[in-house]
Amino acid sequence: MPDPMTVASGISAAGALISAWQLRRRAVRAEAELELLQAELEAERHAASHDPLTGLPNRRAFFRLAAALLTDAAGKPLVAIVLDLDGFKQVNDRYGHAAGDQVLVSVAQRLTAFAGDNLVARLGGDEFAGLLTSPTVDRWWIEHASRRLCEALAAPIPLGTRTVQVTASVGLAPVHGPTQLTDALCRADAAMYRAKSVGAARVPRQLMAEC
Repeated sequence: MPDPMTVASGISAAGALISAWQLRRRAVRAEAELELLQAELEAERHAASHDPLTGLPNRRAFFRLAAALLTDAAGKPLVAIVLDLDGFKQVNDRYGHAAGDQVLVSVAQRLTAFAGDNLVARLGGDEFAGLLTSPTVDRWWIEHASRRLCEALAAPIPLGTRTVQVTASVGLAPVHGPTQLTDALCRADAAMYRAKSVGAARVPRQLMAEC
């Protein structure tokens, strides 16, 4: 006949093991739930600060990130850039909004490739912006950079069995200090609209804002 104390000890040990297993299981479940909540929170934060179509920062995030970059620029020359696609509505009207979305995605990818590690964003519609570091802010460098960007954006974009070509009007303006971002963007925007008003005869179109 088993010793009652031995049986009791065995039951107690088994109970402790079960309790430990249950606690471990609860801890693993709680950790998984915490990771899920953190992932959902990060996804919500990303969605709140990024354009859902192109994945670029949105307008609000652009100004926040640009302000931080300007504060940490350490004297590096910075140039604000604003670009707007020419006749983009015709793409939607002729090929449909799905094609228009693909054009915007392609433009975002080309702008990102051009900017490298610099900040670019979609402000809304077919308007994009960026804050680029540059070795200098002289007219030659800015005109050369804007010409290369316009040429990159004007390359044919495949849409299924067809291709479409869009051009962009680009405006640039040097940013003279951390508090001058809004002013630089306004000057770049004005330059962009001047470029757009030049007409389709000048393709690609770009103008430098007056400093």
